[in-house]
Amino acid sequence: MNLPFGMETIGFVGLGNMGGPMAKRLVAAGYEVHAFDINDTAMAEVVAAGAIAADDANAAARAADLFFTSLPRPDHVQTVMIDGGALGELRPGSIWADLTTNRKEFVAELAAQAPEGVNVVDTPVTGAVDGARNGKLTLFAGGADADLDRVVPVLENLGRAIRCGPLGTGNVTKLVTNQLWFIHAASIGEGFALGMANGVELDVLWDAIKDSVGDSFVARHDAPSIFAGHYDPTFTLDLCMKDLGLTMELGENVGTDLPMTQRAYDTFERATDRYGKDVGELHVAKRIEDDANLSFRLDGDWVPHWEA
Repeated sequence: MNLPFGMETIGFVGLGNMGGPMAKRLVAAGYEVHAFDINDTAMAEVVAAGAIAADDANAAARAADLFFTSLPRPDHVQTVMIDGGALGELRPGSIWADLTTNRKEFVAELAAQAPEGVNVVDTPVTGAVDGARNGKLTLFAGGADADLDRVVPVLENLGRAIRCGPLGTGNVTKLVTNQLWFIHAASIGEGFALGMANGVELDVLWDAIKDSVGDSFVARHDAPSIFAGHYDPTFTLDLCMKDLGLTMELGENVGTDLPMTQRAYDTFERATDRYGKDVGELHVAKRIEDDANLSFRLDGDWVPHWEA
């Protein structure tokens, strides 16, 4: 490679709610980024920020020393990397870093199919759209030490990169964090309803939760999406069910039941059945509002986190 260490050419496929802001941050950090998305509007935004428009995912792969994919689901990774052929376009010495929340066995299968001299890292992310915009994500990186030595300095332009272990452990770690988020998200509406039905005002409940053992990322970051009534459309119930399904698969290796995880799955499935798969994740709380004949609206300057 002709570029100095730390300034390798980047290919980036998947410029949606998370991928677009991440690609822009890499451009702003000085990297040459060859970007592609099937959505022309998303492409135009990233190109306007300074990225080079790739003709397709394969062209982005051919240009890359480090090739990033940020896609909603494992089947989308299959479509891009195998069915579309991007994996075979990667050149020896390059690394594919998958930012998708994925199935660890599937990532291992694709790594085994990579061309000789091409290595693979899994590095799913957490921190929502505001984290992607502001470089405050947490990224869970799994792979060989030498590969992480190359990829992590790039990831650090996006937030904090945690080295989790060998290939696949990034996805396991991400799914554990999501497991806990889903449980919290499934329960916060119950907490609001329990307090309000027994005479406590919603603003008092929220203040008390944040300054007590009940505090969580959900209480601080996500509750305003409930108060505003949009329930965070940037992450859909469909994606929640995808991640919960992957988490349940991991649970098969535990050797005992995981009742809280199962109940979270059931609760999100119930919301999906009622409101549809394409609505915001926090409709899991709206279901409780509707059934209890309560309103979780709260006056405030609730700037949507994807605009923060």
